[in-house]
Amino acid sequence: DILIIWIASYPKSGNTWVRSIISSYFFSETGDFNFSLLKKISLYPGPKYFKNPIKKPGEVSLFWEISQKNIIKKQKQTYLKTHNALVALNNKSFTSEKLTLGAIYIVRDPRNVLSSLKNHYDFNDYNEAFDFMTNKKKYIWDVRKKDDFSGFQFLGSWSDHYKSWVNNSKFKILLLKYEDLEKDCYSTSHKLIKFILLLNGHNNLVDEKKLFKCIETTKFDILKKKEKDFGFDESIKINNINKSFFFLGPENQWQTKLPKEILSKVEKEFQKDLEYFNY
Repeated sequence: DILIIWIASYPKSGNTWVRSIISSYFFSETGDFNFSLLKKISLYPGPKYFKNPIKKPGEVSLFWEISQKNIIKKQKQTYLKTHNALVALNNKSFTSEKLTLGAIYIVRDPRNVLSSLKNHYDFNDYNEAFDFMTNKKKYIWDVRKKDDFSGFQFLGSWSDHYKSWVNNSKFKILLLKYEDLEKDCYSTSHKLIKFILLLNGHNNLVDEKKLFKCIETTKFDILKKKEKDFGFDESIKINNINKSFFFLGPENQWQTKLPKEILSKVEKEFQKDLEYFNY
């Protein structure tokens, strides 16, 4: 059976980078990345998966199961990107072991997520981003589609989000740290590709030459330049101005970015999580 492999993360945690590596490895001949490959791993939920617009926030949960069954039937798409927490809404589970083969969950230091969120959503200050990350009822949706909540994704708080996926025992999960991709992209990506091959029942060796090409062509500065030259349809507009999706990347260092007051707030809130991930 062809089941779904989820590429899951809290927003601004490196999901696009991981999808870039996966799509260039599995959907290109040589490992050369281009943005069109990302269309092979599209965002779920989203309007294309539902016959009618979803009129209310959260109502999409009623269609999670049937829409995922339809995706599997078509057998065209096994990989889906999501920011949804692995929760139940309206007594409906986001997904199940009958529909899911496994998941890759990407986590990133919350102190860096904070500044990335502030830029992405054009928040006035870090406190707004902090409120976003600690709101247990937080959800996002595509604001470009008026009165259509087909893209509704329930996040919850940053801490609850990663726990919902990482503590799940229904299917296999590979936990990737964004920082490990930065420190040692090759061995972290190797682990990622190997995990997917084994999930699919292939005991093949990883094509190292191809993987090296994937890594070379998905480096942050290359993606940033491609966005500048060709645009990127996942970037958002604020007041009719396109916000750069690939903003700081490796230069997003909380040590130099965050004011002391907000830093101590974040570290107090997420103390146990920071310890858990050795951040």
